Amino acid sequence: MRWRGQRKSDNIEDRRGMRAPSPMGGFGGGGGLLNLLPAVFKLLGFKGGMVAVLAIGAYALMSGNLGSILGGGGGQENLSTHEAGPVKQSAEEKNLVDFVSVVLADTEDTWHKLFSQLGSKYEEPNLVLFRGATKTACGFGQAAMGPFYCPGDHKVYIDLSFYSDLKNRFKAPGDFAQAYVIAHEVGHHVQTLLGISQKVQKAKRSLSEVEGNKLSVRQELQADCFAGIWAYNADRSRQLLESGDIEEGLNAASAIGDDRLQKQSQGYVSPDSFTHGSSAQRVKWFKIGFQGGDLKQCDTFSAKSL
Repeated sequence: MRWRGQRKSDNIEDRRGMRAPSPMGGFGGGGGLLNLLPAVFKLLGFKGGMVAVLAIGAYALMSGNLGSILGGGGGQENLSTHEAGPVKQSAEEKNLVDFVSVVLADTEDTWHKLFSQLGSKYEEPNLVLFRGATKTACGFGQAAMGPFYCPGDHKVYIDLSFYSDLKNRFKAPGDFAQAYVIAHEVGHHVQTLLGISQKVQKAKRSLSEVEGNKLSVRQELQADCFAGIWAYNADRSRQLLESGDIEEGLNAASAIGDDRLQKQSQGYVSPDSFTHGSSAQRVKWFKIGFQGGDLKQCDTFSAKSL
């Protein structure tokens, strides 16, 4: 990709220098009854300590504050991310940050143009860089989940170590492969702005797990198609693409297909449990978006064949 020297997005939220929370609450320190148990038993003795613990526990259950009392804070408070100092990064990681910022900026240019054509205004998402784990409006986010989008706060989340996995584990190297991942998550943001994600979530409440999975596949494939639309515009309008870039994107789409991932992890394929689509489907819908650059062609929900 010809990305160097291009505009960088102002919507990068860097949390890499922050200490990650524990999914169970707290940061290994803090207050809460559990941390006070040794002192309680020392002061009151074993029987007295047990009486005190049972009394406090009963109160906590009745008041609905069990997690807060035991863990020193409840819910989102325990998932807060604490400052831990300046970001330490290698030259390679700094280069990745610059790259991600340029790709995000280019998706902004694409979707501002397309939303304007629809008579609407595009709301730019933030992209959060983190290490290990971070809080989100959708719950506790971890690097093991891979890059993801949270409709609750309109943010894309990515631990840059994923790109090492993309290259080494999934055998999908290249800068355009990395860009495709961002464009796909931004595609989910577009779905949220258009009201598509909300309709999908509402519909899934009345569906079985298998039928809900099928709907999720259609949503994911549309995000792939939207990523293709971004690639179309990046190529036609700004000439960012170089020879071999599209092949990198298609390779990445294929590498993270449900069938390929299931075969690698469990040795067999279970189509009813697909949530993102097969490798062939992901490649197909990325191509549809890239070849036409037309939002109407990305209607995976009406398509008879995926």
